Amino acid sequence: MKLNSIGLDTEKANDLAEDLNHLLANFQIYYQNLRGIHWNIQGRAFFDLHVKFEELYTDANTKVDEIAERILTLGGTPLHTFEDYSAKAQVPVGKNISKDDKAVRLIVDSLAELLKIERDLLEKAGDANDEGTNSMMSDFITEQEKTVWMMKAWLSETV
Repeated sequence: MKLNSIGLDTEKANDLAEDLNHLLANFQIYYQNLRGIHWNIQGRAFFDLHVKFEELYTDANTKVDEIAERILTLGGTPLHTFEDYSAKAQVPVGKNISKDDKAVRLIVDSLAELLKIERDLLEKAGDANDEGTNSMMSDFITEQEKTVWMMKAWLSETV
């Protein structure tokens, strides 16, 4: 087993970097969805949701940077084109969404996809003894689960 400069198995680190690129692609689509619904939201909930969506896209932008930097830390190269993002992403793309319930539903559905990817990464990072990726995924999951709960409460749905 060959170790990289941070003490991880090189092959496992490369695999994790590839999986993180998959997460990065999905986060970029999620981020762009949030920008779109922030810009286009209409209706009586405009003031509250406009601010909330800005909060979420600011957070997503920070996470995009953290994911890219983790990929670099593991020795990989972060994806950086919309072509790559579109090809790898599974989160739903929201186009011209202006209704509050559809916007919030898009967030819930997107986070559900992100959580699947993050849980898979959490397991793989644990197997690779990669505490950095493990910790990042754990933090992301905790935050996003709470956001799903809040958005579902807004939709009057149970988790």
